[in-house]
Amino acid sequence: MFRRKNSNHEQGEDDQAKKVSELKTSLGPLSERNLQYCTDACLKRYLVARRFNVGKAKKMLEETLKWRSSFKPEEIRWERKHGEI
Repeated sequence: MFRRKNSNHEQGEDDQAKKVSELKTSLGPLSERNLQYCTDACLKRYLVARRFNVGKAKKMLEETLKWRSSFKPEEIRWERKHGEI
């Protein structure tokens, strides 16, 4: 009833896999650090968020990787933050 036109439900599994592959190729070589955030499942989430528009998904993912590089959220430890409160 409220489905978006061209929603990911209308995309076949093969089409989705092709888009994931296309996004992976468009990103080019990634550092070991960034590879852990670019699994096929992660790439698919970005594609779904941008309605399978590879260009928009790539831009969004690159911004996320840049943010992760700057702020290093994986290094935040509860023990250190708990003492600051």
